[in-house]
Amino acid sequence: MGLTDLQRAAVGAVDPGRIQSDLAGLVRIASVTGHEEEVQLEIVRLLEGADTPVERITPTPQEAAADPDWPGAEMPRASLPIVLGRLGRPGGRRVLLVGHVDVVPPGDLATWTVHPWGGAVRDNLLYGRGACDMKGGVVAILEAARVLRSVADRTALAGELVLAFVPSEEDGGQGMLAAIRAGVTGDVAIITEPTGLEVVIAHAGAITFRLTVRGRAAHASMRREGVSALDKLQVLVAALEADEARRNESETDPLMTALGLPYPTIVGKVRGGDWASTVMDRIEADGRYGVRLGQSWREAEAELRACIAAACEGDEFLREHPAEVEIVGGRFSSSSVPADHPLPTGLASVAEGVLGRRPESIGEPYGADMRLLVNEGATPTVIYGPGDIRVAHSADEHVPLDQVADCARVLAAWLVKELTTER
Repeated sequence: MGLTDLQRAAVGAVDPGRIQSDLAGLVRIASVTGHEEEVQLEIVRLLEGADTPVERITPTPQEAAADPDWPGAEMPRASLPIVLGRLGRPGGRRVLLVGHVDVVPPGDLATWTVHPWGGAVRDNLLYGRGACDMKGGVVAILEAARVLRSVADRTALAGELVLAFVPSEEDGGQGMLAAIRAGVTGDVAIITEPTGLEVVIAHAGAITFRLTVRGRAAHASMRREGVSALDKLQVLVAALEADEARRNESETDPLMTALGLPYPTIVGKVRGGDWASTVMDRIEADGRYGVRLGQSWREAEAELRACIAAACEGDEFLREHPAEVEIVGGRFSSSSVPADHPLPTGLASVAEGVLGRRPESIGEPYGADMRLLVNEGATPTVIYGPGDIRVAHSADEHVPLDQVADCARVLAAWLVKELTTER
């Protein structure tokens, strides 16, 4: 599509230098999940500096956990700070731009070649924990809102723009759900998670589970008198591997089959044993179980429990001593919007006009706050943002500064289309 004069003005107003400065500043704040207060103060400062009215929502973690649809948590926290910016007039069309401000821990610092909280720039890539997931997208939102403010009279906007910056996405999404309960819903929403500037219209989900597996202790010299919980865990892992294959092979949606393994299952943490020469009588294993497209996390939980129950029933010892299954962390359902919905098609058209390339509509295997906006907030939502998800959570995480600027340009032009009289 061709761009209007106002859209071209918005695209030209994006400031790459300001983007780099803002992003480096955010990356230097170690906003690991559960500790988002400082980064939210910086978000408030940036919004106020752009003459954008700010609203803060501060539910307690206890209040959030009392919600019947609470999406879980994996990190302790004392607060749940949510920051909103608003432009335009309430009561009409409402557009949401959404980003999370929490990041995962940096891991082993010896695996980094740059400081994870340094915001270093090399070859137009800005490095640091959260640069890709998803402070680059957060800065694109801030820049797009600044640009809209500069090129369009906010009193004449034909609707309302809400910028939502939420905590706790990485461990479930209780920040987003709390925002939704406070009224942060709209006609359409874009989440600027890293997609390489493709448009995500469908995503899988995941649940975090814990298996408690029993055995029978014995002295190592009399190993055959005992039953190793480790051996029994291997029985269950084999069952989970077969279940993973079956669930993935049964998928027929091209958005998901294109991913190869859209619903992975892993065991990522194992704890057990008290003494090197004692047969283990108890193991705890934590893992991740994929939620299929079209499924809620509760439906996936039922499949997981059925898989483990069947494996226990088929083993002589586990039949009498079945493993316990708990859901202990994030609960990510799946979600999608139709490929022909005006949100993805309209965004793709604007992106083509700005960048000269029409983005693909794709699916992803990971969970995201999109499912809360779609399922709980009744808000059609897509994910569109800078960066490569393959470097998220990794050592030397980074985002191309050019992509952050391009994302801001597309968002700015799209906002002009959605919220001005040129729409």
